[in-house]
Amino acid sequence: MRFPRRQFLHLAAGAVALPAISRIATAQTYPSRTVTMIVPFAAGGPTDVSARIVAEHMSRTLGQQIIIENVLGAGGTTGSIRAMRANPDGYTIEMGQLGTHAASVAFYPNLAYRPEADFAYIGLALDQAVLIIARRDFPPNDLKEFVAYVKANSDKLNMAHAGVGSITHFTCLLLNSVIGAKPAMIPFNGSAPAINALVAGQVDYMCDPVSDIVQQVEAGTMKVYATGTAVRNPALPNIPTAKEAGLPEFAVSAWYALFAPKGTAQPILDTLTAALDKALDDDTVRKRLSDLGCEIPDKSRRGQAALASLVKSEVARWSTIIKAANVKGE
Repeated sequence: MRFPRRQFLHLAAGAVALPAISRIATAQTYPSRTVTMIVPFAAGGPTDVSARIVAEHMSRTLGQQIIIENVLGAGGTTGSIRAMRANPDGYTIEMGQLGTHAASVAFYPNLAYRPEADFAYIGLALDQAVLIIARRDFPPNDLKEFVAYVKANSDKLNMAHAGVGSITHFTCLLLNSVIGAKPAMIPFNGSAPAINALVAGQVDYMCDPVSDIVQQVEAGTMKVYATGTAVRNPALPNIPTAKEAGLPEFAVSAWYALFAPKGTAQPILDTLTAALDKALDDDTVRKRLSDLGCEIPDKSRRGQAALASLVKSEVARWSTIIKAANVKGE
């Protein structure tokens, strides 16, 4: 059967338009089933805990459950690769962070994704202070003593981290570089297992985001020497800043944010951004995060454009810092 030219062109144009119409229809009904949020670290760590608190409220807003999938390995990049390669339909998102979406670029020359280009942005969720901590019976009593002791004994000491390129890894590599120490590096599949080893006295010290630390400090299971933030953390008001304690070069904090695969429809991203924003304005969510020492970003730092700008600037910033500090992944 032959079609007149005008009818043929009309049918062809309709066929081309079908995928776009399908995407629009899908976005309009989103979400119609469970959403998976990939956490690229072990359960119980700061990325995981933050994701679960935020996801619980977002689930109520979206009317569909958000389930957490912990995908471990390679300093969080294994889970990030899975998120990047997922179907961009809004049903797989990721709680990424400073390590997976900024510092990893400097540690993995052959990284399978580009944080600035291979993800769609949902929004910044929170910030966390990074603190210098040690096993409970570690000899130094303050940061000044810590620096002197670690410098003098680094060949006998070990440092725990959650994988090459993780926040616990590169922030403590920066610390070691500043004080001139080269301890043995002990990797774990997440900060929670590393903390367990620290509490058990199996490792000597590490650097870790505050949400891992608050309850442990209250229980007296570890020593905390300083926080890398400019001001003291409200959840741990007795812990000095590194600057106050005499080490201003250790100036670090961590951020956590939601990402989707590149190509996710804009209406879906907008739905997710709005749900995240609503969660961050909820009094219960804010209290739960604040009790863990987390800082909730103000409105000017939230949203897709703000996160895109943050990722770009942080990739450049940490690549420069890591190069200048002459620290490398194992």
